Amino acid sequence: MWRLHRHAVPIPGGAAAAAVSSAGHYAVNACLAPLCSLHLVAVTTVEGIGSVARKLHPVQERIARSHGSQCGFCTPGIVMSMYALLRNNPTPNMADVEEAFQGNLCRCTGYRPILEGYKTFTVKGGCCGGKGQNGCCMTNGNGAFQGSKDKPEEATSLFNTADFEPYDPTQEVIFPPELMNLSKGQRSSRSLCFHGDRTTWLQPESLDELLLLKWKHPDARLVVGNTEVGIEVKFKNMVYPVVLAPGFIAELNAVTHTEDGVVFGAACTLSHMGAVLKEAVQSLPPHQTQVFQAILEQLRWFAGQQIRNVAAIGGNIMTASPISDLNPVFMAAGCKLTLRDKDGSREVQMDDGFFTGYRKTTVRPQEILLSILIPYSKKCQFVSAFKQSPRREDDISIVTAAISAIFSPGTDVVKDLRLSYGGMAPVTVLAKKTANRLLGRQWGEELLQEACSSLAEEMSLDPSAPGGMVRYRQTLTLSLFYKFYLTVLQKLRLQGLSVQEVSSECLSATEIYHPETPSSVQVYQAVPEGQNQDDMVGCPIMHLSALKQATGEAVYCDDVPLYENELYLALITSTKAHARILSVDVSVAERCPGVVCCLFASDVPGSNVTGVRQDETVFADGQVTCVGHIIGAVVADSQLHAQRAAKAVRIQYEELKPIVTIQEAIAAQSFYEPIRTIQNGDLEAGFKQADHILEGEIHMGGQEHFYLETNVTLAVPREEDGEMELFISSQSPSDSQSFVAKALGVPANRVLVRVKRMGGGFGGKESRTTVLSTVVAVAANRLKRPVRCMLDRDEDMLITGGRHPFYGKYKVGFLQSGKVVALDVSFYSNSGNSMDLSQAIMERALFHMENSYRIPNVRGQGFMCRTNLPSNTAFRGFGGPQGMMVAENWITDVAHSLGHSPEEVRRLNLYLEGESTPYNQILHGLTLDRCWDECLSRSEYEQRRAAADLFNRQNRWTKQGLAIVPTKFGISFTATFLNQAGALVHIYRDGSVLLTHGGTEMGQGLHTKMVQVASRVLGIPCSKVFISETSTNTVANTSPTAASASTDLNGAAVQNACEILLKRLEPFKTKNPKGSWEDWVNAAYFDRVNLSANGFYKTPDLGYDFDTNSGRAFNYYSYGVACSEVEIDCLTGAHKNLRTTIVMDVGHSLNPAIDIGQVEGGFMQGLGLFTLEELHYSPQGVLLTRGPGSYKIPAFGDIPTQLTVSLLRDAPNEKAIFASKAVGEPPLFLAASVFYAIKDAVRAARAESQMMGPFRLDSPASAERIRNACCDRFTKLCPPAEPGTFTPWSVRV
Repeated sequence: MWRLHRHAVPIPGGAAAAAVSSAGHYAVNACLAPLCSLHLVAVTTVEGIGSVARKLHPVQERIARSHGSQCGFCTPGIVMSMYALLRNNPTPNMADVEEAFQGNLCRCTGYRPILEGYKTFTVKGGCCGGKGQNGCCMTNGNGAFQGSKDKPEEATSLFNTADFEPYDPTQEVIFPPELMNLSKGQRSSRSLCFHGDRTTWLQPESLDELLLLKWKHPDARLVVGNTEVGIEVKFKNMVYPVVLAPGFIAELNAVTHTEDGVVFGAACTLSHMGAVLKEAVQSLPPHQTQVFQAILEQLRWFAGQQIRNVAAIGGNIMTASPISDLNPVFMAAGCKLTLRDKDGSREVQMDDGFFTGYRKTTVRPQEILLSILIPYSKKCQFVSAFKQSPRREDDISIVTAAISAIFSPGTDVVKDLRLSYGGMAPVTVLAKKTANRLLGRQWGEELLQEACSSLAEEMSLDPSAPGGMVRYRQTLTLSLFYKFYLTVLQKLRLQGLSVQEVSSECLSATEIYHPETPSSVQVYQAVPEGQNQDDMVGCPIMHLSALKQATGEAVYCDDVPLYENELYLALITSTKAHARILSVDVSVAERCPGVVCCLFASDVPGSNVTGVRQDETVFADGQVTCVGHIIGAVVADSQLHAQRAAKAVRIQYEELKPIVTIQEAIAAQSFYEPIRTIQNGDLEAGFKQADHILEGEIHMGGQEHFYLETNVTLAVPREEDGEMELFISSQSPSDSQSFVAKALGVPANRVLVRVKRMGGGFGGKESRTTVLSTVVAVAANRLKRPVRCMLDRDEDMLITGGRHPFYGKYKVGFLQSGKVVALDVSFYSNSGNSMDLSQAIMERALFHMENSYRIPNVRGQGFMCRTNLPSNTAFRGFGGPQGMMVAENWITDVAHSLGHSPEEVRRLNLYLEGESTPYNQILHGLTLDRCWDECLSRSEYEQRRAAADLFNRQNRWTKQGLAIVPTKFGISFTATFLNQAGALVHIYRDGSVLLTHGGTEMGQGLHTKMVQVASRVLGIPCSKVFISETSTNTVANTSPTAASASTDLNGAAVQNACEILLKRLEPFKTKNPKGSWEDWVNAAYFDRVNLSANGFYKTPDLGYDFDTNSGRAFNYYSYGVACSEVEIDCLTGAHKNLRTTIVMDVGHSLNPAIDIGQVEGGFMQGLGLFTLEELHYSPQGVLLTRGPGSYKIPAFGDIPTQLTVSLLRDAPNEKAIFASKAVGEPPLFLAASVFYAIKDAVRAARAESQMMGPFRLDSPASAERIRNACCDRFTKLCPPAEPGTFTPWSVRV
C-alpha cells in the first residue's frame, strides 16, 4: 500500500512528483513514475492537500506568505517534497528539510525565502546566533514587519509567523480504506499485465514467475524505479516491447544480516538501503562498518530524495554506468552478487571482470540480479569513497573513486589495495597496476609518490574522451588518492603506529563536507509613520498569485483546458549546423498513428520571413544554419503521436563547413554589422601617462535561461475574418501578435495574444517565443482547428538560444597608485545564426564596459560574431554583465600586478557624483560610495579579510577568498522607442477596479506592484483592484517586459490612468466628502461619467547617438555592492559559498519583499552564470547539455551559508514611480563577487607553488577551472594535450 505525493510540475531529473505506503510517504518524480506501477497506490497531488477555495494546507500557506513563490511553476513540487517530509516526520530539523529539497530546483527565488518559511516547521531551525548586524536572523519569525532597535527606520522581517495556521499532523488525509482492503487481497496474490501500443508491462507475483518470464523474454528490461529506462524511452527513443516489474517480489526486497555482511535484494530502494546501513553503523563496531560508511557518504549526494525513494540497488548496478556513484564502492569492497535464472543461481564478485563494456555486464540475458552482499570491513581495513561533480547535490559525477586498503595486523604495510574509479573509462575500473606496485610497501611519502606517478600513467585518458575535462579528470584520480592517503595516515596513528604525522596545514584535505544550515538577514526601510493603512506601497506584501501557485490552482498556458477537436504539434529540426537540405521524406511519418499533416515553408500563407531583424524564417527554406533550426512540423491527435512522427521524418543534407566558436568567427571575419565603438578622451596620451600597461583577456560562457516552464503556445482559430487567438508564454505579446500576423498574411487586428502568467522568462521569452508561436499559428490556420505545443526541456534548450558567450581583450594603462588612466577593450559576442537582439546586447555591453569606474581615456569596440549556433538572445542583464565582467577582470589584474589589494584599487577608481561616463552621461544621485561603505561595514570586511589570511597561512589544501564588487546598471531600453507604456483602467459600478497594463507577469511581481500603485493613487485597498491578464486587445503596441524598466514604465502609465479617473471623480468627492468610494463611483456613473481611462507614459529626454557619442542613454542608474567569501578545495576544485553581503540601491522600494526576492534571485542566477552553469557544444555545433541531467543551475545547497541583503535607506529616485528604482537585472552581476572571491582563493593556492601575479581564470569558475588553476605537484603529473593534436569532445563557443 503506497501513497504517492506527486509534484505537478517539471523539475530536476526532468520532472517532478510525490509518494507513499502504509509504512510511509514518498516524494517521487511524476515524469518517471510509470502509470502501471501505481496499481493499488494512493496518489496525492498538490491539489489534493488544500486549495484557496477550500482551505490551504500549512505547507502551501507558509511558502506563499514567506515570499517563497515568484513565478510559481516550481512551487507545487517543493510543496509536495515538504509535505512528504512532514507526513513521515512532523517535527523535522533543518538538515531533514534541506535533504528533502535535494531533488527540487527553483530559478526565481534564490531559495532563501523557501527555507525561511519552512524553517517554521522545524524543531530547531538554523540561526545566526544573534551575530547578524541587525540582530538575530530569526527575526523573520517574530512579530510583524518589525524594525531594528537601534534604527527604527529599518525593518528586518518580511513576514509574521503569527499569521500562519498551526500545523496539526492529526488532520492529514488518511490512506483510502478501499485501497487498504483491496491491497490486502491483491498485492501478493496475482500478477498483472498491461498492454500498450508498443509495450507490454508484466508484474509477476513470484520469483519463479519472474524467472520464467525472463527466460521467455531475455531482452525484457526489469524496471523498479524507472529512473534509467524512463530516461531512455523519453530522450533516447528506446522501445522495450516487454517490461518486467519485479518491485513487489519478496525475495528481491529482502534484507538479510549474515556473518559476512548484509545481503540486499536487488529491488531494495536506495533510501531503504541507506536506512539499513545507518542503523548498522550505529549498532556495530566502527571497524566493521567502513564499507557501509563509504556507501552512506555516496548516498548523501546520490541524485535527490525523490530518485533515491524509488531507484533500486540492482538497477544501479545493472545500468553499468561508467560514472556510477556506487559501483566503485561495491567494486573496491569486493561485493558479491547472486545471479539467478530458472535453472539455478551463481555467485559473482564485482571486480574488473564484471563490467565487460560500455553499459554491459557478465549477466546473461536470461538471468536476473537477485541480491548483493555488502561485506563487513576488517579491523585493519580502511575504506573511503569520493565523488566530484559540477554541483554538489543531485548531480551526476565527473569522477568517482572508492579505495580500500588492508594492512598487515599491527603494521603500516599494505596487504591488499583496491583502487576503483568511475568516469575514467567506458566502465568502472580497478587501477590494478598501481595497486600491485604498492603491495608490501609502507604507508608513507615514498608510497604516495609511487602511487601518483603510477596512477597518472594507468589512469590516462584520450584527449578526445567523451565528457571532456580530460586533464581535470586525470588530476582528480591523484588528488582523491592523496585525500585517502592522508585519511589513512591519521587512522594509523590513532591505532598507535609510528607513521608520518599529518601536518595541521594538511588536515583540511581529510575533512568530509557537512553543510551548515544557512542563515540570513534582510534589511529595508520601514514605511513612514502615519501612512494610510490601505496604502501598501513600501510594505512587504505577498505576491498576489502566491497562494494559487502554492495550491496548483494558478493557470499557466498549458493548463488551459483542451479544446474540442484540438491537435498537437511537434517540431522537425535540423541535426546539422550548416547544410543544404537535399530532400525531406515524410512518408513514414504520415503513416504514423494519429498524424493529420506535415508542414513546411511552402505551407506558410503569409511571409516565411520573420525575426527581430527580418533575417530568419518560420521554416528553413533550402538551407539550415544551426542544429535545432526548425525545418517543419508534424500535427497529430496527441503529443505522443506528433513527437513519434516527427522523429520518423528523414532528411538528407549536403553539409557545409560550420562556424561554431568566437575564435573561428574571428579567423573567418564572420561578423554582423555594425561594429560599434564608444571612444572618449585621448587614448594615446592616456597610455603615455601610465606608469604600467597590462594586456589580458577573458572568456565568459553563455547561459541557458532554464525557466521552469518551457516555451508553449496554444493557437485557436476563429470562424470569421481570419481571426486567431493565441495563448502564449511570452514577455512580448505585441511582437508575437505582429510576427504571427505577418506569417498568416492578415492585419495585426485579427490576431489576439493573451498572456496570463509565465513560469519564468528572464529574457528568454522576449523575442524567441515567436520561433514556436508562428509555427503553431500557421498549423492552426491551415487546419482550422486549435493546435497546441509545449516544448520538452531538451527541445527548448536546443532551439531557443541563451545568453551570449563573450570574449574580451583589453589593454589597460594605470599609475603606480592603481588609478586607471587608459583602457582599450574589444568585445566579441557569439550571436548565433541571426541578429535577433545581439546589436542591442552588444551596445549595452559597451555602455557597461567601465562598470563603476571613472576612466578618462577609453575606447570600446563590439563585434557580433555570426556563427552556426541557435541565435543567442536576451537574458537578464542583456550584455551588461558581460561588459562589467571584463572590467572586473582588468581591475583585478591591475591590483595583482601592483601587489595591491583589489578592493583598494576598486575603491580608488569608483565614480564620484557629477563625473561623466565614456558615453558622456553625467552621473547624478550617485550612491555607489554609500553602498560600498555600508557593504564593508555589514560584511565586517576587514575582520573577515584578516581571518581569511590567517586561515590560508594555516591550510595548504583549502583556501578562502574574499572580494567586494560594485555594479552600476543603466535603466532604460537602449532602443529609445521602446521606453513607452500604456494602461487601461475600468472602474465598475460596485467600486471594483479592473486594471490592465502592457507588462507581463513572469514571477517578478509586476502585477502586484501595479495593484499597489493603483491602490495608492485611487486611495482604495488593494483588494478592490484586480489584474486578469495581459492581452493585445486591451493595451496595444506594448514594449516587451524587459530591461528592468517595466515597473517604471507601466507604473507611470497606471498612475496616469488612475489620475485621470480621480480627476473625473473629484466633483463627486467634493459634493459628498463623507461618502464612500462606492458612493462616488455610483454618483459618477449615474451622471454619465466615463469610468474607463487609458494611461500612457514615455520616458522623457532619452536618446543616444553612437556617431556623435552624445545624448542620454539611460534615465538613471541602479547601484549595488556585494561582498562574498568562499572556500575552495584546492585538490578537487569544489567550493563553498560561505558569506555574501549585498547592499542594493532600489530607491524607495515599492515592495521590499518582492525587491529583496529579485535581489536574491538575480544574485543566485548570477552565481550560476559565474561559477556553475556551462553549455557544452561539440566541434560540429551540437549542444551536448540538453537538460537538467547535464546542465546544472544552482540548487538549495549553493546559497551562501550566511546571506545578508540590505536595501539602501533614504535614497529616493525622482525619475521613477513613487521614488523607486528598477531591480530585476542590476543585482545579477553582484554574483561576480563570488567569482572574484574564488579567484582570490586560487591566488592564495598558487602562491604556495610560488606562482605570483595576474593569471587567467575564465567564467564560469567551474570545479575544473579552479582545480586546474591551483597548480601543484599533482597537476604537473597530468600535463594537457597540445591543442590542435586532437579533436576535443566539446569546444568553448
